[in-house]
Amino acid sequence: MNDSKLPLTVVILARNEEENIKACIESASFADEILVIENNSSDRTVEFALEMNAKVLNRDLNNDYSAQRNFAIKNSSHDWIFMLDADERITHELQKEIIAAVKSNEDFCYQVSRENHFVSGVVLHGDLRPDHVERLFLKAKSHYEGNVHERLHSSSPIKRLNGRLIHFPYKNWEIHMNKINYYSSLVAEKYHSKGRRCNFARDIVIKPLWAFIKVYFIHRGFLDGKLGFIFSALHYFYTMEKYLKLDSLNRNSGKI
Repeated sequence: MNDSKLPLTVVILARNEEENIKACIESASFADEILVIENNSSDRTVEFALEMNAKVLNRDLNNDYSAQRNFAIKNSSHDWIFMLDADERITHELQKEIIAAVKSNEDFCYQVSRENHFVSGVVLHGDLRPDHVERLFLKAKSHYEGNVHERLHSSSPIKRLNGRLIHFPYKNWEIHMNKINYYSSLVAEKYHSKGRRCNFARDIVIKPLWAFIKVYFIHRGFLDGKLGFIFSALHYFYTMEKYLKLDSLNRNSGKI
């Protein structure tokens, strides 16, 4: 261990993130160990991560994010772990809070919030409003569950940090559309495996409409102007798409 570094492992899951990985690692450079769990990248992600003195392990994601994160936890060298995505950056304010939390070594699982930045603006409301997620935790008391929308389970009490992560989720709309397509397929397959049925009125008509209303009005997406409307509409189509795919899976397997 480097005595000048914080006894913390920062975990980064990455696949083809050559455009992000250096800046991501740089924002976490105060940590003693940066562990990149790499999923068969075909670009220079691994090369760049090694240049930044990160430890790199390759593991096939196999559409199971919890297993990937639990693998990372198992291979972390320190008691404290911070989970970071390649398209996120730790702000200076958050860095100071992380350092203080690890040094105090109190039994807490810490939440942070993410501020979503896009080429055309910042989204502060709606479905992409700053959300509080558990990211800093003790290795011995934490694990992930759920293969699609994975969640951290920790036996430590929750405490919230004020500093934010800056999140750069999409460089362009094509990436966002591809992500919607990918996740709607994973969710549909999950529902199908559990024997869930699709009801046209409830799932194809009402749920997508309610998804739009909730994001645009209740979560005040309208305050983000054009971006707020676009992301609310995309949430509508994502909700519809996952149920259309479920219906297709059920029909192809005779479960109608």
